[in-house]
Amino acid sequence: MRNLRLAAAVLAMGAGLLSGCSGSSTGGPSASGSSSAGPTPGTETSAAAPAPATSRPSNGPGQGNAELAITVMPSEGAPALDYTLVCTSGTPAAKSSHPDPAAACAALKANPAIVAPAAPGSDRTCTQQYGGPQKATVTGAVDGVAVESTFARTNGCEISAWDAAKDVLGAAGGAS
Repeated sequence: MRNLRLAAAVLAMGAGLLSGCSGSSTGGPSASGSSSAGPTPGTETSAAAPAPATSRPSNGPGQGNAELAITVMPSEGAPALDYTLVCTSGTPAAKSSHPDPAAACAALKANPAIVAPAAPGSDRTCTQQYGGPQKATVTGAVDGVAVESTFARTNGCEISAWDAAKDVLGAAGGAS
């Protein structure tokens, strides 16, 4: 009988500990000691995070506000060139490390969409010409819109996009 009581006490304690674990991501009982209908701060939920914006910066004149990280690979095996570009109303901030921030900010104010070219679709024909080994990535925000783009020079469409964004991409191993 004594062993039965001991087993029941251990099971009751285990059940109490398990029910206390569900209220917190730390594995212990919740800070308030009671369970609530909604999640407490710091707990995981099954609700999906909001989807990122699917828009791209507008074509034509923009506000000229940007915070970008730009990485250019001039050629295979060459060291990457890393720039930051910060613009306010088309004017570069002192913390920009871009080789020509004034030209880059002016280009973004004139057409913010140059750093987010549309992906070629099946209705767009690209010439099969090689413009060089240069590649670049641009991440950040332009006029409040998130940007994450890649550039290359491996066909006519990509060369065209590179040339449109050349002021933002900066000097890149001979690509103009």
